Amino acid sequence: MATWSNFNFQNSTSPLMEQIIFFHDHTLIILIITTILVSYLMMSLFFNKYINRFLMESQMIELIWTILPAITLIFIALPSLRLLYLLDELNNPLITLKSIGHQWYWSYEYSDFNNVEFDSYMTQFENNNNFRLLDVDNRIILPMNNQIRILITATDVIHSWTVPSLGVKVDANPGRLNQTSFFINRPGIFFGQCSEICGANHSFMPIVIESISIKNFINWINNYS
Repeated sequence: MATWSNFNFQNSTSPLMEQIIFFHDHTLIILIITTILVSYLMMSLFFNKYINRFLMESQMIELIWTILPAITLIFIALPSLRLLYLLDELNNPLITLKSIGHQWYWSYEYSDFNNVEFDSYMTQFENNNNFRLLDVDNRIILPMNNQIRILITATDVIHSWTVPSLGVKVDANPGRLNQTSFFINRPGIFFGQCSEICGANHSFMPIVIESISIKNFINWINNYS
């Protein structure tokens, strides 16, 4: 989860989020190099006293400053397209989770199991025993090291199911079923929130995922049923 004074990404929980962070760092390096180069050229132009009264045109420099930005954009576009296709990839999911957005709470259905469905409301903050505005009464329980498919929709207005550490952000539209998948590679508790302004209590419909081993997950399913 995010902590005070943390301006970086949260620690990744899935391979997709790792790739998103790598792409961010790659693009940021290109931006920094470009900014330094342009700043240096502008400062040189401001403070030098070189004068050439006969310079009317230079096709070579125009060719260079046209080709270089195009090459730079290619270095950004190719990893971006690769990442875009990776985010849409769906590889034999073990479990399908259905998430339904309401004003202002989430409900979940485990489609592969009978009678496993529940509503998830934000809990009241009590003496540091839970996280303020982030904890819920019923957490999503999922097994780690398995491919998870999630189907997302809404019943009233547009919501957005967002868990930053998983690299997942999918809109929940009424009358439409959106799909994505993720792979949790470590145990833990991971927090998210609705990131689409959906009304008065938009800030109060958090998402909590608890990642456990497959053995404990099977025990949880058996006890729930």
